[in-house]
Amino acid sequence: MADSSQRLQRRVRFPFLVFYGVGTMVGGGFYALSGEIAGRVGLHAPLAFALAGGLALLTALSFAEFSGRLPHSGGSARYVEEAFGRPWLSALVGWLVISTGVVSAATLAVATTGFLRDLAPLPSAPTTILLVLAMGLIAAWGIAEAVAAVVLITLLQIGSLLYILLSEGEVLGSLPAQASAILAPADLGAVAGIVGAAFLAFYAFIGFEDMVTVAGEVQDVRRTLPAAVIISLLLTTALYISVSTVAVLAVPSAAMAAADTPLARVVAEQGQLAVTAIVLVSMLAGVNSALVQLVMAARVAYGMAERRVAPQWLALIDARTHTPLRATAIATLLVLVLALAFALAPLAEATSAIILVVFTLVNLGLVRIKRRQPDPPASVPRLPLWVPIAGALVSASLLLFQIARWLTTVGG
Repeated sequence: MADSSQRLQRRVRFPFLVFYGVGTMVGGGFYALSGEIAGRVGLHAPLAFALAGGLALLTALSFAEFSGRLPHSGGSARYVEEAFGRPWLSALVGWLVISTGVVSAATLAVATTGFLRDLAPLPSAPTTILLVLAMGLIAAWGIAEAVAAVVLITLLQIGSLLYILLSEGEVLGSLPAQASAILAPADLGAVAGIVGAAFLAFYAFIGFEDMVTVAGEVQDVRRTLPAAVIISLLLTTALYISVSTVAVLAVPSAAMAAADTPLARVVAEQGQLAVTAIVLVSMLAGVNSALVQLVMAARVAYGMAERRVAPQWLALIDARTHTPLRATAIATLLVLVLALAFALAPLAEATSAIILVVFTLVNLGLVRIKRRQPDPPASVPRLPLWVPIAGALVSASLLLFQIARWLTTVGG
C-alpha cells in the first residue's frame, strides 16, 4: 500500500475535477427515480429536486472546507477521525460508507433491470442475478484505468439530458401558467409529500462526497477542490430541476411513474430511435454507477481490514487480479440479496438514510474542528459556524422525518 500511495501524482486540474464531480452525481439515480418522484408529487417534482439540492448544498459546503483543511484521500472516515479522535467512530463511518455502496449498487441493479425490460420482455429475477454477477466478475477481474471510457459515459449521460431539454423545450412555454401549481403546495399534506419526495430525490445527489477521495491527486488542492465540490453540485441541481420541469410538463405524472425508463417516456413522441437511445444511456448509467459503488464498497472493506477494524480475511489480495477477491465476493453477494428482496424506492430511501447519518457526523466534525482551529490555512474557504451546524440539523431532521414516515406507514 505504501508503494501505491507514493505513486499518486497531482495531475487532476480544476475543469476535469468539476466534470468528474458532475459525473459522480449525474448517474443512474436520476434516470430511475425521476418517474417515482413525479408519481408521488406530480408537478411539484422540480420543487422536490430543488429542495434536495439545497439540503445537499449545506453538507457540500462542509465537505468543501474539510477538503481544504485536510487535503488528503480518506473522505468522511478521515474527517470524523480527525475531528473526534475516536477510531471506533471512524470505523463506524467506514461501515456506513460500505453499506451505502452495497445498497446503492442494489438500487441501481434493480433500476437497470427495469431499463432492460423496455428493450425486451425479460424476467426480472434471472436478469437481476446475471447483471449483479457480471458486475461482480468485472470488479474482481481488475480496475482498468479507462479514463476515456468514463468521460465518454459521462458525456453520454449529460448529453441525453440536454437532448431531452432541447427536444421537449417547447413545453416550457406553458411554464408561466403552471408556475403556481409547481411552486405553491396546496396544503400541509402536500408540503409533507414534497419533503418525502425530496428525501428520495436526495439519492440522486449522492456522489459529491466521493470527490474528496481523489484529494491526493488534485493540483492546488486547497483552492480547487472546495470550489469544484460546490460548482459541480450547483450544475447538477440546475440540470435536475430543468429536466424534471420539462418532464412533468410534457408527460402526465402517472405515465412517468408507470414507465420502467421514465426519461424514455418523455421523448416518446420523438420516435423509437430517441426512445432506444435514452434507454441505452439509462442502462449504461445504471451499470456504470452500480459498478463504481460495488468497487468502492470492496475497497473500503479492504482498507478497513488493513487497519484492523474489519476481519483480516477481507484484506486478501489475489496474486493474479490484484483485487480484494473476498471483499468483492461478499459485497456482490449482499448486492444480489438486496436487489432480489427489495424494490427500487425502498433501496434508494435506505441509501439516503445511511448517507444522512454520515453527513450528520461530518457536519458535527467540522463544528468541532472549527471551534478547535477557527482559522483554516490560507486559500481555504472559511465558512460561518452556522453552516455546518445547519448542515447537521438539516441532515438529522430529514432523517428523523423519514423515519417517522416509515413508522407511520408500518403503523397504518
